[in-house]
Amino acid sequence: MLDYTQLETLAAVLRLGSFDLAAAQLNITQSAVSQRIRQLEEHVGAPLIQRGSPCTGTDTGNRLARHLQEVALLEARVTGKAAGAAARLRIAVNADSLATWVLEALAQVPDHLYDVVVDDQDHSAEWLKRGEVSAAITSVANPPRGCESIPLGAMRYVASASPKYVLKYFKKGVDKSSIEAAPSLVFNRKDKLQDTWIKQNFGVIHNTKSHQIPSTQGFVEAARLGLGWGMNPHGLVDHFLASGELVRLHEGSDLHVSLFWQHSRLFSDMLSPLTDAIRAVAKENLENVDKSVDP
Repeated sequence: MLDYTQLETLAAVLRLGSFDLAAAQLNITQSAVSQRIRQLEEHVGAPLIQRGSPCTGTDTGNRLARHLQEVALLEARVTGKAAGAAARLRIAVNADSLATWVLEALAQVPDHLYDVVVDDQDHSAEWLKRGEVSAAITSVANPPRGCESIPLGAMRYVASASPKYVLKYFKKGVDKSSIEAAPSLVFNRKDKLQDTWIKQNFGVIHNTKSHQIPSTQGFVEAARLGLGWGMNPHGLVDHFLASGELVRLHEGSDLHVSLFWQHSRLFSDMLSPLTDAIRAVAKENLENVDKSVDP
């Protein structure tokens, strides 16, 4: 039988990334944290934590931490009581959804403690597949084994830049030559939205210049200030497009990215309040799936 005090200690180390921080939060010594982890590893017969800065979980460690979250949430669901300190729901969300609509859905189910992992929509489902989260918002339609995938709608992206930037780089129009010479914006190395838009409109272009801006709001501001062009969520730039502070690079070329809510079928009932909130808020903020074009 698993010792849930040890599991709570494991979850704290993985959530906070260090033995010291876990000890401080649990109000015990670091040696007590180490002892609990060692005893749990001996019980399951496998290493649970990869020591480092930050500490990360092994596959077994991540599964056990997720198990603790799901048991605590299930207990809260059955008893009707608010989730306790251990009932922390970890979900993977893409940054643009987090910045535009997901928080509204989370606020409708405030009994949970949320641990939100931010990753690109093309990669967020990998967290669910590895057992490191209980649910994910992803652009991948097919769910991991044992999981359910619920269509949410499509997020619309606008290829946009400041008028001054367009005048400098696209004075004669946007084509393969000018787009190759113009610096773009990317969120991080996983961000392929700009490449997808280029491919759909101009074919494959190599060696494009780019600035890396790992912030949704910073990304929009960088475009507004003329640092580069990028694919911005329409909900964050519509007022800038209306005021003329941003302009579309190419009319009729908005990119629609389908999003899906995925979670384990085993815990569908436990997650149903959050699933209902996610679907309702997505319906108000995303576009119909039949308008979407998968990247």
